[in-house]
This record gives sequence, structure tokens and C-alpha cells, in this order.
Amino acid sequence: MSGLRGRSHLAMRPASTGSILKNSKEKDRVPVPSPRTAAACAKEEDEMTATHHTPRQAPDLFALPEIHGPVLRPGDDAYVAEVTGFNLSAFHNPDTVVGAAGVDDIVAAMRWAAATETPVAVQATGHGANFPIDGGLLISTTRMTDVTIDRAERTATVAAGARWRDVLEAAAPYGLAPLNGSSSDAGVVGYTLGGGLPVLGRAYGYAADRVRSFQVVTPDAILRTVTADTEPDLFWALRGGKGNVGVVTELTFELLPLPSVLGGGIYFPGEHAEAVLRTWTDWTTTLPTEMCSAYTILRLPPLPQIPEPLRGGFWARVALAWTGDAKEGESLLAPIRAAAPVVIDTVEDMPYAAMDRIYLDPHDPLPAREACTLLRALPPDAQTAFLDQAGPAVPDLPLQLIELRHMGGELSRPAPVEDAICARDAGYLLETVGVLPDPDTAAAVESATMALHNAMSPWSTGHTMINLHGRPGDEKDRARAWTDEVYTRLSRTKEHYDPANLLRFGHTATSQPA
Repeated sequence: MSGLRGRSHLAMRPASTGSILKNSKEKDRVPVPSPRTAAACAKEEDEMTATHHTPRQAPDLFALPEIHGPVLRPGDDAYVAEVTGFNLSAFHNPDTVVGAAGVDDIVAAMRWAAATETPVAVQATGHGANFPIDGGLLISTTRMTDVTIDRAERTATVAAGARWRDVLEAAAPYGLAPLNGSSSDAGVVGYTLGGGLPVLGRAYGYAADRVRSFQVVTPDAILRTVTADTEPDLFWALRGGKGNVGVVTELTFELLPLPSVLGGGIYFPGEHAEAVLRTWTDWTTTLPTEMCSAYTILRLPPLPQIPEPLRGGFWARVALAWTGDAKEGESLLAPIRAAAPVVIDTVEDMPYAAMDRIYLDPHDPLPAREACTLLRALPPDAQTAFLDQAGPAVPDLPLQLIELRHMGGELSRPAPVEDAICARDAGYLLETVGVLPDPDTAAAVESATMALHNAMSPWSTGHTMINLHGRPGDEKDRARAWTDEVYTRLSRTKEHYDPANLLRFGHTATSQPA
């Protein structure tokens, strides 16, 4: 989840001494129950799609010999564990779950769904599980984790349920690296279908731009190998169009010869948030594309899993990754380190496979409200508007993370092969995350989220990134992830490949006839 930043490893360098203190204690977070009420569930379901249930005359999916993984229904012992994803903010209650053990299971499940007109949802890690799955069929791909590295071609071929950490571990011995996001715990496929905003995006562009091929089961239960040459419309829609046109069982993408990066976080007391923001924003206008960074305001809870001195604190942070010469990168950081008193500095030359250290995303499930807005620019008046909603003067703000990601660079370049990503005109990305431990907090998080994003709307491109969009609402809200032209094309492509609208859960386009 590119959401609430937690901790998996912290190498702290106190500014007063310059020494490096290592702390690699593993977290033991306990998942927090979702605060959402039955009324809230019903409202969201009405916004996105009607409640769906499998027809009573459906063939017996449980008896299909082609399915080798578990087939579960509500009340079965393994059902709850199978449907629960990383984000606990939405309840899932599908009529049937197929725990796919391989491609054949997915083909068989889709054939059954097509024959019975049963709607289908897909889940690997559940980092994007911010919408309810009520009724229908859920295909869980968590068992499909194979990763194959082709050293000569510099490619990785990964199965539907693989996480980025699986790819990092497989590629690292060859000095190769994928374009993963801030958490290696996230799933490869869902991230890439949404375009994939990498930590090193300014230096190398979107992850979807590196895809060479997909293996996908379309709603007609046909297993297809999709490339730019063989199925250009599908190839276009699968890169930035999310899960609108099929269930991806495998993808192959390019790797980079990049064994290490300079990266980490520089933490300042929260009362200096304005000075750090204005310095960082000016700094971003001077940088080469090799420098990738984000400015973050953190209001961290007093949980034992969070290390001192961060625990319970209010912080301003600049997180960064630099792909050039380490000494040059260190010299470029001088203005940031001089912006305010530095309390913790974790910047170091690190193995690429250790990049979780940069953003410190959580590894344990939690209920969270996430939202994003793409911004054209951050002029001084935009910075002031941001601080008025999120800065030190705002008491008891219930958002744990408020982040501004520097975009541009290779993220603004046209794709080598046309895709459905609609964020190339953004100079910055605003992301917010609030944890939802109870209904009262959930209401406060919603209010604070809307207030901040509305305040920044004068500088918005009008669009979001689908992976960070948060809970999808009605069609108008879901369409914000794309331009009008791209949304229309995606809707028509969906109509062609999914005329029965089987893939209707979550952040989907509404089918339109060609």
C-alpha cells in the first residue's frame, strides 16, 4: 500500500553526531477492525455497483475437477483469511472464493463465471482493497508467486500473486532491479495494472512502460498472450487501465542493471514543516531526473511498533532516492539538510533490494482511507494552502501521512508504446492516508481528507492515479483517474472484452458501445 508509512528497518543518523544506529526489529502490529457501519457499506455498494449473488441454478463450482486450489463459501474455516486483504477498511463477503493454485484454476473459474453471469473480483495482497466485494466470485491469487529471472534478457516473469519482495530477492543476485513502489509487500500485478509509480519514477518512468507481455484470462475464459503486436488494444488497457478487461495470470517486464541506490529519509521536528516544505519545493525545481523525492508530514501514533524517537511524534520528512554517483547525490542534499534542525538522517548507499528503508511503509494490515490528487505545480500560494490544512497550526489532524511526491522527469515522457496512464502532465502528487480505528475517527478522517484535497484543487490537473485514488465512488469519481479521451476508449475496450460486465467490482469503467 502506498499508504500509511510504517517501519521495517530504520538506520538512524542523529544530526548531532553523524553516527549511524541500526534498528531492524520486526513489527508485530495487530490488525485493527474496520470501523465502517452497515449503512456505510450499503452506501458504498450503491455508489459502485448493485449487490451481486450467484444464480441459484449455477453449476456446482465446488465439483469442478479443473480447479486444484480451495473453493470456499461463507462459513468455511479458511474463508475469512482468504478474503481479508491488507487494507481492512472494506468488508468482503463474496458468495464463493477460488484460491487459485495456477492458471488452469483461473480459466475454469472464469468459464464458470461467464456461464452463470457471476461477477468476478480478483485479489492478491489486498493493498487496494478499499471497496467491498459483496456476493459474486472472488479469485484469490496469493498462491501464485513464481518469479523467473532471465539474466540475458534482463527480464522478470512473475505469476499473478507475486509480491515485489519476491522479485527483489530473485533479481538481486544478478545486480538487477525492478521498478517497484515504496513497499515490497505490495503485489506486482495490481501495481502494474494501475500504471505503477516507482520510487525511481523520475529517473526511469512508470513500471507499466517496462512491460513486454501479459498472460491474461479475458471474461470469455480465453487465455491470451498479450503484447503490443499481438493484442494492441488489450496491451494498452492493461497498462494503466487497472482490472477492467481481464484477469492477469502472468506478466513479463524489463529489469534495470542497478545493484544499489543512495536513499533514505531526513526527519525534522514538525514545527519546522513550513521551512522544510518551502526549501524542498524550491529544491525540486533545480534537480536532475536522477533525484527522486517526496516531502511528508507524519503524525505518528504512540505505538510500541514505532521506534523512538519517532513514536508518537509530529515530523516533517524528505524521503529520497538517487541513482547517480553517491558523492554527487550527497552534495545535492545540502540545502535540505540546512533547511531546519535534523533529528534523524537515514540516507545511505543501500542495496536496491533494501529500498523499503526509504519510505518505511507498514507491513501489517490496517484499515485506512487513502486519497490522491495530481498537481500541475506547487507555487507559494499552493504551499500556503497546503500548510493551512495540514501544517503545525492544525490541531489534532487525524491524517497520519500527508505526502507530496515530486513527479516530472521520465514520468512526464510519452510512453514508448501508448498506454492508459494519465499522470504525465503532473508536477507533483498529493497523497493522504488516515487510519480508521473507530467510526468517529473515520468521520474525522473523511472530513480532513476532503478539506485538504479541495483546498489544493486550484492547482490540480483534474485527475488522480488509480492505485492511490482510494475508495471508488460513482462513475464521475472513478473517471477522475483518466482523461475523458482515455476513459472513453477504456470503456469501449471493456465493452468489447467484457460485454456482460463481469469485472464490475471496484475501480472500473462503465462499458460504452463502440
